[in-house]
Amino acid sequence: MRSWNNGIGVTEMSDTASVLERDYVEAELNYIVDDGKPSVRYIDWPEEAHKQKLPEYQPRAMQIANGRVTGGPFTLPRHGFTLIENKTAMRDFFDEDEVKRVYYPETEALIQAQSGAAKVVVFDHTVRTADPARHAEGWIRTTVKSVHNDYTERSAPQRVRDILPAAEAEAALQRRFAIIQVWRSVAPRVETEPLAMCDGATIPETGFIANQRRYRDRTAETYHIAHNPAHRWYYFPLMTRDEALVFKVFDTARDAGVRFTAHTSFDDPTSAPDAAIRESIEMRAFAFF
Repeated sequence: MRSWNNGIGVTEMSDTASVLERDYVEAELNYIVDDGKPSVRYIDWPEEAHKQKLPEYQPRAMQIANGRVTGGPFTLPRHGFTLIENKTAMRDFFDEDEVKRVYYPETEALIQAQSGAAKVVVFDHTVRTADPARHAEGWIRTTVKSVHNDYTERSAPQRVRDILPAAEAEAALQRRFAIIQVWRSVAPRVETEPLAMCDGATIPETGFIANQRRYRDRTAETYHIAHNPAHRWYYFPLMTRDEALVFKVFDTARDAGVRFTAHTSFDDPTSAPDAAIRESIEMRAFAFF
């Protein structure tokens, strides 16, 4: 693996400039096959597993534009996402205590500044790495390579009820709220499996397929997205640890512009053979207005 620091060689600097200036890449994105029915997985409920309906995906060759050189500036209302230069005081993103102590309040401040929300509450996080030795139940996982949106019309308000005390949750649900996420590299930069974002304004109000994960005590639900030629995709090559991708996955306000986006990691065909593995963190937060 390479070490990226102030001692970058001339050839590597030239390679970096080439990547940053590229207009787009072409890559396969995995879209769910729309058969009109939700997909269902039973997670800790083996006696019900025979009822599963697993999703089928179809790879589609898509053009993914370089958001650093085309399409911007990107905003939450207009596109559903934005890239922000944002330094962090974090030292070790694999230290869960430090993430909660340091990065949770940093993220809340960032989302509040970008959204204008009156109050922001981070309620969940996931670190992703291709190194299986680092995987831990629940919060350190591998990357996701399917086009999806993390919350649905049903699961978003349910998540508020899951997290907040009952009376506070019901009061919060009487006014506008959104779920906004923040994605960041925890390595010096992203050299493989970057995150692609679909411009929310180009996603028709069709093709949202509920994807349910049923537990004994609850049902989690996301949207997996069917292919549509109207979709416009962007990525930000070589994202560094000092950049944050802020994106909206749910909003109750229909007059607030984009309410949903779609995202997925993808295999970048231009990644170097010796490129470092992708390691990232994603934060999930309520934004109350």
